[in-house]
Amino acid sequence: MISKNSIDTIFNTARVEEVIGDFVQLKRAGSSLKGLSPFTDEKTPSFVVSPAKQIWKDFSTGKGGNVVSFLMELEQFSYPEALRWLAKRYNIEIEEDTTFSPEQKEAQKSKESLYILTEVAKNFFVNQLHESEEGNMIGLSYFKERGFSNEIIKRFELGYSPNKWDAFAEYAEKKGYSKEVIEASGLVSYKEDGKRFDKFRERVIFPIYSYSGRPIGFGGRILRNDVKAAKYLNSPENEIYFKSKTLYGLFQAKQAILKKDECLLVEGYTDVLSMHQAGIENVVASSGTALTKEQIVMIKRLTSHVTVMYDGDAAGIRASFRGIDMILAQELNVKILPLPEGEDPDSFAKKHSSSELSAYIKDHSTDFIKFKANLLLEEAKQDPVKKSELIREIIKSIALIPNMIQRELYIMETAKIMEIREDVLFKTLAQIDNREEPTFPIADRKPELTIVPSNNKKIVVNHLTIVEDEIIKLIMQFGDLEVELKDDKNELYQTTVIEEIVNQFNHNDLQLSNPFYQSILDEVKIGLESNELRSGTYFSRSTNQDITQLATQMMIDSHSISENWKLKQGISTKTIEDSISKDLFDVLLRFKALYIENEIKTLMNSIKDPEMTEIERSEIIKKVMELTKIKMFFNSHLDRII
Repeated sequence: MISKNSIDTIFNTARVEEVIGDFVQLKRAGSSLKGLSPFTDEKTPSFVVSPAKQIWKDFSTGKGGNVVSFLMELEQFSYPEALRWLAKRYNIEIEEDTTFSPEQKEAQKSKESLYILTEVAKNFFVNQLHESEEGNMIGLSYFKERGFSNEIIKRFELGYSPNKWDAFAEYAEKKGYSKEVIEASGLVSYKEDGKRFDKFRERVIFPIYSYSGRPIGFGGRILRNDVKAAKYLNSPENEIYFKSKTLYGLFQAKQAILKKDECLLVEGYTDVLSMHQAGIENVVASSGTALTKEQIVMIKRLTSHVTVMYDGDAAGIRASFRGIDMILAQELNVKILPLPEGEDPDSFAKKHSSSELSAYIKDHSTDFIKFKANLLLEEAKQDPVKKSELIREIIKSIALIPNMIQRELYIMETAKIMEIREDVLFKTLAQIDNREEPTFPIADRKPELTIVPSNNKKIVVNHLTIVEDEIIKLIMQFGDLEVELKDDKNELYQTTVIEEIVNQFNHNDLQLSNPFYQSILDEVKIGLESNELRSGTYFSRSTNQDITQLATQMMIDSHSISENWKLKQGISTKTIEDSISKDLFDVLLRFKALYIENEIKTLMNSIKDPEMTEIERSEIIKKVMELTKIKMFFNSHLDRII
């Protein structure tokens, strides 16, 4: 675990404009920097970076945050992974927290040892491919014969394991790694008699990477046909590699997936390599294993659109229906891209240019429900019994979709294709919803919204919510700003925005009605107790991404007055800071007035209790009258009635 001192050093050293500048071309726009969003294909720049506040905001997607959250969004790093990436970039030595229990320390040490050894193994295999005679003649020749370029071989760090029983075992032991760690990696087996053998010997190697780009396992393909061994071999699962949570090529594809807002799903390693070589980079592979919920969720973090590429074998596509149903169940949009007969993504990509492939994907991708309905209809022919069974199978797929609007649209489309009434399909859908449980997890289904017709077009505005927004925004934007205010005796005193808000809330025993906002105010109070003014900069560094997002949203503005307005035109404009004292006074007064109004409503409702005594009722009415006077006093200072 990274220590707090190291985290503070990373945040104080890393510059958001430098890090984002590695990924986005930024241009000066007043006091901020602007560029095209790395998350969308926008034409007009709406991605804003504030060097002064060390935050960024993407107005095309609504995303925003600090330098760490940018890496988490773009590279899909975890919080610690993003910190370690920054530490490496700025040559910061990370200090690990020593408050672990002995068991936690040992587990962390074991896990990190596996990461390091897997990196060593990857480098060993790469070196064998390029530097050894055997690797050149067998491994590299194989990749060249398959048509892979040097650029692709290097990008995916392909390798070769030599035809020697213990080549890697010997290498790793000489490097000082223990037999326990080597065996735990799944790369070597040790016998009781002391003999050892490499599991991946005489195979070409496909390294498998984590989300953040660390090698965690390997796939190996044997090249000889005269041996009784599996054609493909994968690393066994261990502390760092879980097959069900890994997609081959995701690390290399994730930025392209984010850009195109689509993920192409194929089956094998070479499918991914060939597609990349042809210029189509938003592609990942399940590596021949059945698709899992965890893999689908990984894709969902990047896009809600999945296109499944298969060869022309309809039987193979039908066998994959369960996996595609799982994608639907996670509320993703699924399309099928059948390839011409005799082709697979690997062979098809080798025969076509990038533009031809892109055009083919666009023109031949078919919505899964439509594809399934047409395929099953063809199978049913004119058999009414078989047709009814197949219709029910399609409705089962539709029942997995959590989005109610999508469900209804699919029902309407299926009714047209199958030539059956919509009401019959809706009844079948209701039966399946009530009687049948899915055999795999479904994304949380959002409750249906009931629209109640009304002739009253009046829009109810919650004034308290608006005022609470303004209070938190003042904390985020100007929390540490010094202001000059007047006390009850009309005498001037100096304070900061945060101190004034906290003092007013404490003195009057006030609470924000929004629990999320109140939790932020509680953090501010804790900071003030230790003489720390926790404004937007503090919250923009939070590990809670909801807080980081809110801080960024409130700190950065999509519209700012150009410095040229004053420098070149000679025209001065009032800044928000100029009127902050008045705004602070006004917003606190409005909050108090609304707070008291809610208290009055609560008390008036309590009077309706039939079991209340006259004495109790009289006391409440007296309290209401007192609060009403205070409310009128506040309103008179606000020059309006609330």
